[in-house]
Amino acid sequence: MKCLIVDDNKMARMAMKQLVSQVKDLELVKECEDAMEAYHAINEKPVDLLLLDIEMPGMTGLELIKNLRNKKPLIIFTTAKKDYAVEAFELNVVDYLVKPVSPARFLQAIERANETVASDKQEVKLNEQEFVFVKDNGVLKRINVDDILFMEAMGDYVKVHTAAKFHVLHATLKSIEEKLPASKFIRVHRSYIVSLKKIDFIQEGIITIGKSTIPVADTYRTVLTKRLNLL
Repeated sequence: MKCLIVDDNKMARMAMKQLVSQVKDLELVKECEDAMEAYHAINEKPVDLLLLDIEMPGMTGLELIKNLRNKKPLIIFTTAKKDYAVEAFELNVVDYLVKPVSPARFLQAIERANETVASDKQEVKLNEQEFVFVKDNGVLKRINVDDILFMEAMGDYVKVHTAAKFHVLHATLKSIEEKLPASKFIRVHRSYIVSLKKIDFIQEGIITIGKSTIPVADTYRTVLTKRLNLL
């Protein structure tokens, strides 16, 4: 996996280079002193992973991610502050490391990155009657697609709700949406996908499925209305 270190602090870059050197199959392509340098480096030569600081002169690490237009690399934030964690995970980053970063914690983050790469390579497309396997506490469990009520994004994880329980997957809502049968599921919010057949009622922009309520964002309301079988 080719990676890029982005940090305005020289000592922090040296510490991160040392951690990278200890991981097999992790190749450091370049180190950058600021986000703008990283932006041009990525456009010139794409990498698989960014080890990215947040607070830097000029463009911040968060702004860098938002400005990347092509296929984005995986992101692991490396920062001295915890303040940006919520905003960072909303951008579907792999992990959020608070400096100083221990070797054990760094390895854990890299393992998450490897798992993400592996899941992205699985070109699984669900048809109308199929099931899906999810990993729950290290055990692969089968879920029938028709048993899924709705899915909820939580940072770089997705909670899959069924009537019996919920399962937490390390994935993005977009990647899951692409694998679900479009005839059965619909995106109603940037954080929610629902099963059309499981909707009990809709009132004032709120979907009710069983005891759960799901908001409908304005940008998805027109599409939802067209998909409903209105009399």
